[in-house]
Amino acid sequence: MFQKPPINNQIRASQVRLIDENDRQVGVVSLKEALEAAWAKHLDLVQVTDKVNPPVARIVEFGKYLYNLQKKEKSVRTSEVKGIRLTYNISPHDMETRAATAEKFLKKGDRVKIELRLRGREKAFGNMSREKVAQFLEILGKIIPYKIDKELKREMGGFNMIISKG
Repeated sequence: MFQKPPINNQIRASQVRLIDENDRQVGVVSLKEALEAAWAKHLDLVQVTDKVNPPVARIVEFGKYLYNLQKKEKSVRTSEVKGIRLTYNISPHDMETRAATAEKFLKKGDRVKIELRLRGREKAFGNMSREKVAQFLEILGKIIPYKIDKELKREMGGFNMIISKG
């Protein structure tokens, strides 16, 4: 969540850089003048940032301003990494099913981690395992374009790679 910005009498600066309700910069004015201008228009004075000197304050309707902040925060959703697990002896139909699932994840904007787990003797067949992943990517490429974020890499239990929407 985010912290509510100071409004009206909560602002502690003596002077503010004022932006009016039409997004025009008024300039540096005293806090008293800014509050009077806001109250004359039946709006609130909201401190947008205090990182500069004098701090920036805007004349807005506080409820609308908070709503827009919350909306903006939700839209900045970071993409998750979803997993698709393949096995060495996966059937072609199962591979197509996994490709459809990966397509669904990519369309949502998530990144997809493709894991090919190897067990026992399967670990000796590295080249054939790479071919299985290449086969999966070929099926996926026919459905939706993708780009490789992390190349196919051999790790302890098999192979891993990460792809995203292309």
